[in-house]
Amino acid sequence: MKKQNYTEAIEELENIVAEIENEDISVDELSAKVKRAAELIRICKNVLYKTEEEVNTLLKEMQEEESD
Repeated sequence: MKKQNYTEAIEELENIVAEIENEDISVDELSAKVKRAAELIRICKNVLYKTEEEVNTLLKEMQEEESD
């Protein structure tokens, strides 16, 4: 299974939320969907954290260049 990017994870998460809101699903299905949603949220949080770190590093480098 290929690693999901942020956009793919968000889209799948939105689909899960829509399914939960709009359909009668069994407890077993609900449990599986909630577990998958938690996994997708973790993926999104990791991507956002890494992106924030990269942006902060770039901003720091730009500030250092300006002060030279």
